[in-house]
Amino acid sequence: MKKHDLLRSGDSIIRVLDMQDDRILMIDCLKQTMPVWVELVSLGYCSECTVAELSEVTGVNIVDVDALDADQRKIMHERYTMIAPILPFISDDKVRSKLICSIAEDYQVSKQTIRNYLCLYLSYLDMAVLAPKKRKNERGLSEDEKNMRWALNKFFYTTKKQSLMTAYTMMLKEKYCDAMGVLAEEYPSFYQFRYFYRKTRKMQNFYISRDGLKNYQRNNRPLTGEGVQEFAPAVGVGMLDATVCDIYLINDEGNLVGRPILTACIDAYSSLCCGYSLSWEGGIYSLRGLMLNIIADKVTWCRRYGISIQKEDWDCDRLPGTFVTDMGSEYKSENFEQIAELGVTVVNLPSYRPELKGLVEKFFDLIQEMYKKHLKGKGVIEPDYQERGVHDYRKDACLTMMDFEKIILHCMIYYNSQRIIENFPYTEAMIDAQVKPYASCIWEWGKSLIGANLIGVDSRGLMLTLLPRTTGKFGRTGLKVNKLRYHCEGYTEQYLSGGTATVAYNPEDVTSVWVMENGSYVEFMLIESRFKGRDLVGVQELQTSQKDITRSVVRENQQAQINLAQHIEAIANNACGHTDVHMKNIRNTRKKEQMKNHQDYMKERVNYG
Repeated sequence: MKKHDLLRSGDSIIRVLDMQDDRILMIDCLKQTMPVWVELVSLGYCSECTVAELSEVTGVNIVDVDALDADQRKIMHERYTMIAPILPFISDDKVRSKLICSIAEDYQVSKQTIRNYLCLYLSYLDMAVLAPKKRKNERGLSEDEKNMRWALNKFFYTTKKQSLMTAYTMMLKEKYCDAMGVLAEEYPSFYQFRYFYRKTRKMQNFYISRDGLKNYQRNNRPLTGEGVQEFAPAVGVGMLDATVCDIYLINDEGNLVGRPILTACIDAYSSLCCGYSLSWEGGIYSLRGLMLNIIADKVTWCRRYGISIQKEDWDCDRLPGTFVTDMGSEYKSENFEQIAELGVTVVNLPSYRPELKGLVEKFFDLIQEMYKKHLKGKGVIEPDYQERGVHDYRKDACLTMMDFEKIILHCMIYYNSQRIIENFPYTEAMIDAQVKPYASCIWEWGKSLIGANLIGVDSRGLMLTLLPRTTGKFGRTGLKVNKLRYHCEGYTEQYLSGGTATVAYNPEDVTSVWVMENGSYVEFMLIESRFKGRDLVGVQELQTSQKDITRSVVRENQQAQINLAQHIEAIANNACGHTDVHMKNIRNTRKKEQMKNHQDYMKERVNYG
């Protein structure tokens, strides 16, 4: 017999905790009472016992600590922490009792609870036995609860958005009425129905089933991510979007034009506005203007509008290496995706996820808030503009596009170089460098860091990259593109051999096209000079009109051919009397005929009139 042995004595199973001379400190593992000192001889004959036999008798299954879940491990350690100070003094009754009292007071539990934990641990000498048991599976649903669940799924969790009372009424009608529609004697009350709904309700299911998945992702989805910092750790991720401005504008003659379209690119790291386009046209047209503005010298650009700025206020003249866009048709078009040839990566976000490009959405809000409060009564639209009987804000319009663009530029300069960014995640290096919380300052700091992704490109290369493309066909008449012929020196072999080529063309001016060759653009000039300077639509209209005119006289032409054939046949038939043709002296005969038919045109000019 030695310390910590597990022994079977008669109907009891004991564990030896300590030994002194002829006495042992033991605990009854079945009764789990506090340890006591007994004489060794009083135990009589004892046989060895195993933990497995003890577990079989008590019904306690000790699991491995790694198999416990987090809550079980937490509670297990908390309980062991309570009894750990007692274990060194387990053989001293007085000290043990004092410790139990003080621990119970400190942890605000009963002394009996401490004793229970202590006896349980001493019986098995395994910390895992202190872990709470897993809860058994919940009971199954009753018949009434199944009916309630059915009614909620069928009538409440739908896009019809029925009320809870309506779903309850429909449940009674379908499940608790007989064939005649008479309500049964016993049925759940509305309060039971409402209790079951509240007990089983899951808000995600509620929002998606009643409002749809897209609305849930846009308005209700938990926003637990780090935001743009997750995919924009450095300068060079541009977010693109466009919006219709909340203001009506007029032209130079004072006629109402409408609301302009503002397209912008915002750097996701610094929130700097890299460039913008303000126009009456959206789509790929505004994107071309935006791309040109991004790489433009902003000091020169602002000077065109009479605004003077320092270069560090808006020092952006290169393309971001990544563009983040939504699923707009202009961003998914082949024309815009061609920008990847410059090394730019285009990321298309899923639909109805504006929070993934929240910086550019917030940019539009901030810019419009800046000018709207100062332009009330000058064409600015208020939130009630769609309500019945409200003032017609179109009548207040007084600004032209030039005036409004000056205002927008001033707002953007303030946004970039003077607006305080309070929640930017500053690093220690930024604090040491005393980087000011302005977008332009953060941008300048970010450009010097490793990982900044900016691409330098000239305006001609950028525009040629964004032009629409088609297939041109070489032939003897030149390069045929959009039913027009083009020519360039040095392509004689291609004209003779034929073949096709990828061609970039400008729909606004057909004077030139550019053939793509090994990543470069070769300019071809228009052969048909009558179309020079015209746009493609105008040329196609001229070609169509010419075809229509030609098509309109086809019948007349056919009739003329028939008449010509008749005249020729009539003359030929009358001249068929000479059957014997003399073949000698042809040269003399020809001279005689020349003299006979020769005329002095100066004398006969009167006849020609």
